[in-house]
Amino acid sequence: MAAPALGSAILVWLSEEDLSCIICRELLDWPTTLPCGHSFCYRCLDDLWVKQRAGVGGRPWVCPTCREALEAKPTLRKNPLLQDLADKYRQAALEAGPETALAPAPAPAPIPPRRPTQPPVTVQKSATKEVIQKLTELVRQLVDVVKSLPTQSPLSGSGPDNERGILGMASSSEKEHSLSSLKAVASSASERKIREILHNLQEIQEKLQGGVTWEEAPREQVPEMPSSSLCLPPVQRCPVPRKGSQFALRAISPTFDLRSLSCILEVSNSCRTVTVSRCPQPYSWSPERFLISQVLCSQALSSGQNYWEVDTRNCNHWAVGVASWGMKRDQMLGRTMDSWCIEWKGPGQFSAWAMVKKTDLHLGRPEVVGVWLDLELGKLAFYSVSGQERLLYECEVSASSPLHPAFWLYGLSPGNYLEIKQVNS
Repeated sequence: MAAPALGSAILVWLSEEDLSCIICRELLDWPTTLPCGHSFCYRCLDDLWVKQRAGVGGRPWVCPTCREALEAKPTLRKNPLLQDLADKYRQAALEAGPETALAPAPAPAPIPPRRPTQPPVTVQKSATKEVIQKLTELVRQLVDVVKSLPTQSPLSGSGPDNERGILGMASSSEKEHSLSSLKAVASSASERKIREILHNLQEIQEKLQGGVTWEEAPREQVPEMPSSSLCLPPVQRCPVPRKGSQFALRAISPTFDLRSLSCILEVSNSCRTVTVSRCPQPYSWSPERFLISQVLCSQALSSGQNYWEVDTRNCNHWAVGVASWGMKRDQMLGRTMDSWCIEWKGPGQFSAWAMVKKTDLHLGRPEVVGVWLDLELGKLAFYSVSGQERLLYECEVSASSPLHPAFWLYGLSPGNYLEIKQVNS
């Protein structure tokens, strides 16, 4: 078989993770490659080494991925090939636009068109507000008409007092003619007004039936999920967690597993708080230990319904989710087929990861995250449970092995920590 001609193009599928720095979890920027072969952003690596050197003595120049130590600080040079690839990927992503996700591999069947990114709930809220304003005005008019009826009752009333008042001012025949005329005028005017208002109400009713779908209003707007995401239909959504509900009754108390704990992290004595360390910890090497700032919990969840809560208020960048114990230790949470998570990296950078697919979440930062894992139905849901509860994201999970609560913390923010809360039933 003849080799491709020089200068010909070959389509290669790359994901953002292939060109990302494991320290900042962004596309490589001024990439530099260490002798061991691992590459990082120059600024990320240099900042990490500066912090490590300030925290410990000896050689602080260690690869964040494989932990290979260097005798002396190497000269960090730019890797032009990686920079070129990252720049091309970044340009392709910009040309694709925010509405188009770069797929990790070509699909065997045509990809269905994406649904509008504008959540339909927003349109319904706007339409509902306009309809309510019209209804309010019509109700006000009806009230005015009803209030005016008593003033016409002397003219249209049939009681003996009313008749005596009228009879006292005119002759019998004139009285009867005047009374019937006034009754007709008053009745006709009121009926016409009511008929007009009812007609307007019927028009609005038709518009409501044809143009607006009435749903139970969610506590907070839920973003539209891409068609490729494995999201549950609205009728299957998990209930909002409340004290005393089935969520609290299914609450567990996960604890961090020291075997998987990254050397960049440390845990409290209770194993319920994980903190970004100010210097690398001298943990013994193990193939089960994460090479990046991640950790799993000891609890292996293989059946039933489980719920736990995580306090994120003291961590600037984090990810919370579940993963199998077999998740590769050099991979990031949510970027594998056996891990799922939501990830906060700052305002406007809130997302969910499921089946290696990213879904942007246009929501504010949750201070406390509730995680509901229903392995009987194969569902995973994340909630914000501080103050008013709201659903953040939900998806299907399918795993051939037990799942563990999983966490990521930004490795360049020493002192930041996540805490697993005690849930009271």
